[in-house]
Amino acid sequence: MPMLLPPDVRASLLPSERMHPLPVPSRILSNGEYSPPPQSAALAAYERRALDDGARAARRQGIAATEWWATPQGMAASFAQLNSVFGPSFEVEAGEAEDADVAAARRARLADQFVFDDQVHFLKDDADPELFRSLTDLIEISAELLNLSGAGRRFEIDRIKFAQFVTDIWLASDTKVALLSGAPSESDAGTMLSNDMMAAARDAVNTVTGGRRLLTHAVLTPGHPGWLDEMDRVHAQIRPDGWKAYTVGEPFSPSNRRWRLDDEALMYPAYERMVAAGVTNFAIHKGLLPAEADVLMPGAEPYARIDDLVQAAKDWPQIKFIIYHAAYRTIPQPTEAELARFEATGRIDWVSDLAEIPERHGVSNIYADTAASFAFTVLTHPRLAAGMIGTLAKGLGASHVFWGTDSVWYGSPQWQIEALRRLTMPEDLMERFGLPDLGAADGPFKAGMLGLNAAPFYRLDPADYADGALQGDRLPDIVQAWKAGGGRPSNCTWGYANGD
Repeated sequence: MPMLLPPDVRASLLPSERMHPLPVPSRILSNGEYSPPPQSAALAAYERRALDDGARAARRQGIAATEWWATPQGMAASFAQLNSVFGPSFEVEAGEAEDADVAAARRARLADQFVFDDQVHFLKDDADPELFRSLTDLIEISAELLNLSGAGRRFEIDRIKFAQFVTDIWLASDTKVALLSGAPSESDAGTMLSNDMMAAARDAVNTVTGGRRLLTHAVLTPGHPGWLDEMDRVHAQIRPDGWKAYTVGEPFSPSNRRWRLDDEALMYPAYERMVAAGVTNFAIHKGLLPAEADVLMPGAEPYARIDDLVQAAKDWPQIKFIIYHAAYRTIPQPTEAELARFEATGRIDWVSDLAEIPERHGVSNIYADTAASFAFTVLTHPRLAAGMIGTLAKGLGASHVFWGTDSVWYGSPQWQIEALRRLTMPEDLMERFGLPDLGAADGPFKAGMLGLNAAPFYRLDPADYADGALQGDRLPDIVQAWKAGGGRPSNCTWGYANGD
């Protein structure tokens, strides 16, 4: 994919597959949109303890540490180690980190939970040739998927394409359905995936599995030549499950094609087409500005805000405006000032503004997805991650918070699924700011966020995805064959880390 960071920064980055393959990553990752931060003291402590813990446990069981880390017990032990550095932020059942049977029983109990990831990615074979070697053709990899010859194999950075995507999303996690997304580009060479490529991937996965396991966005490019004609073509030929757009323009390089959701002359003709075609799920990238935005994306901040959302939502109540990343302002981690302000006031830059829109303006067609913003807040400040989710639920309504992971940038989404299942809401945040209890892993709040909330908007019946529920659904057999053949989570992540 295109890389926004300058060459001197690129040269200093550590390809993340060279990190220790811990069940929960020990460093914050970048997909190229921002500079990854140095490893925090807390994550460095977690890494040391997890490495020591894994080495001891593996010796006792006579296996390699990487094999132990791939087990449910290894996952549970990682969250226990995170609790040791962050305080009691994650639920770990009694004996789960010490007893393989207890850990396996918990994982089995939750494995059938309906998980719908509404933001996943992979890269086309010629994406960002400066940083990635030329990759195996999509058709070749699809053939591997059909006969499962690639199952269980470790993929290096030059294989973070379709096969790794399939392995990470469906074979190595509890995800039942995923929504493939993309990003705009000023050139074909810089396109992550074209609309037709996303549709081809959807058709390949659904043909192989015999069910509706992969949905797809189409990318909207307001202001590009012929963009409305492309909308008409996509509606007629591809029938996407939703649209995706960036008000800041192309996210990986300076762009002059920035726009507002409430621009009547530019955007309202697009909304008319969405409504007429019945494709009214509209995901918009908001917030998530790199810390170096003034240099890397000069002039982008006004377009990353959410102040253009209110009038558009009022004028187009038929459209579901799904704000990706929950409009969280700055990546990759909160500053000390931001943390202090949150602890004192409960406010989170732009997230709180988003959450307050329904009460202030009387609109109910605004939703939030927490992809990426959850991944880096839960690893840097779990209290903030819980506060962000609680703030969104309190303001937008619990049913308006959707689950996304931005995988495969963060590897298999399983560690994020586990993090949400285990995350607790601190009592003082509930008392001081009126935030809701997140409840049990399979309780109504987390089950809703993990998939039940978004399912109706994408014509999904969660009951269809229970093991054996649908005739002709081959995914359970594919997963079983992968595991029987020695397949297990690699715990590898795909992106770039700060090597300091």
